[in-house]
Amino acid sequence: MIVELISVGTEILLGNIVNTNAAFLAEQCAALGLSCYYQTVVGDNEARLLETVELAKSRADILILTGGLGPTQDDLTKETVAKAFGKKLSEDQHTRERIEEYFKSRGKKIADNNWKQAMVPEGAIVLDNDNGTAPGIILEEQGKTAILLPGPPNELKPLFSEQVYPYLQAKADRVIRSQTVKVCGIGESMAESMIEDMITGQDNPTIATYAKTGEVHIRVTAGAESEKEAMKLIKPVIKELKNRFQEYIYTTNENVTLEQACVDLLLANDLTISTMESCTGGMIAARLINVPGVSEVFKAGYVTYSNKAKRKVLGVKQTTLKKHTAVSAKVAEEMAQGVSLLTKADVTLSVTGLAGPDGGTEEKPVGLVYIGCSVKGKTKVAEYHFSGSRMKIRESAVVAALTLLRQCVLEYFSEVTFGNGKQKKNR
Repeated sequence: MIVELISVGTEILLGNIVNTNAAFLAEQCAALGLSCYYQTVVGDNEARLLETVELAKSRADILILTGGLGPTQDDLTKETVAKAFGKKLSEDQHTRERIEEYFKSRGKKIADNNWKQAMVPEGAIVLDNDNGTAPGIILEEQGKTAILLPGPPNELKPLFSEQVYPYLQAKADRVIRSQTVKVCGIGESMAESMIEDMITGQDNPTIATYAKTGEVHIRVTAGAESEKEAMKLIKPVIKELKNRFQEYIYTTNENVTLEQACVDLLLANDLTISTMESCTGGMIAARLINVPGVSEVFKAGYVTYSNKAKRKVLGVKQTTLKKHTAVSAKVAEEMAQGVSLLTKADVTLSVTGLAGPDGGTEEKPVGLVYIGCSVKGKTKVAEYHFSGSRMKIRESAVVAALTLLRQCVLEYFSEVTFGNGKQKKNR
């Protein structure tokens, strides 16, 4: 079955808000095995919205519209869809009572235009909205279905998950499931070349690579009559990807981030960490601290932007700064070692570089970054050359630092003799 998504709202067209609803709905429809060929954003204009709905009806079985269900005059979705389906609007008593209770429970007065939200197309299925006043609506007519959902994500997502998903699940003729392999420390072109034979002539499952900042995500997707059968098709492909990429893979869980994988690795090996940052300004620490449970491993984070701070806080030698400058492998090394002495952490990360847009030279251009990682006194420094805006360079440096952290921890334990019974754990 074919589904089409229509997002209604001039604020989306103007870029005032990001259309996260479309991304959420597209992902949910794919999981249901529904094909989606078109997504449209249309402003709060009746003529253009009507034209959009009529076109969608001509090429899709199911229309999902979001937004435009509010109480104001420019909220036209319900009225326009009713016109496209040849339906009149009438008041739904149950919805009116819910609107009344909604305002009463909050001690607020009901404006007259709020009763507009109790009007629904005749014959429609009304979906109670527990997080707002605009109900969801399902309208079926001559083999076509229109599903109207409120625009606020905190209303749309639970309404869809709890009521619309089961409704669509009963209609879907197959199940589509995906699993993602997340890789770091290798570029998209190299990753794709490593699986070129797997991509060529693929059918079911399909394999697709997606470039992220400093990462590559490889998504394996299969369609089948049941979830069990789809996952059975995916399993051998994931196994082969693990065989080819090995420790470049940091997770096969869609919900696990690189920073979470790093924290999990530290937890599994009973290691603590501290960070010391210059050009990234605390972004590495922020990424790590965003992970629940990081308090078990994270000791301290320092932002030493000036040369004086590098000397006074971390003990970087003045002679080193004078000879090599702040943006150098030697300074990155001394920063990593300095914070190790200062905090007694098992693992330390240091970053120093030129994020631009000014300050670069021919010898040391903007985008040059040195990252140091010390694991129990064993220090490694890597040189990177990033491009893009100041923020892009900083973001790239953060991902490179987390990748180096993971690499160094794994390398440390691979070099340790196993006679002491300590085995590295990569979880």
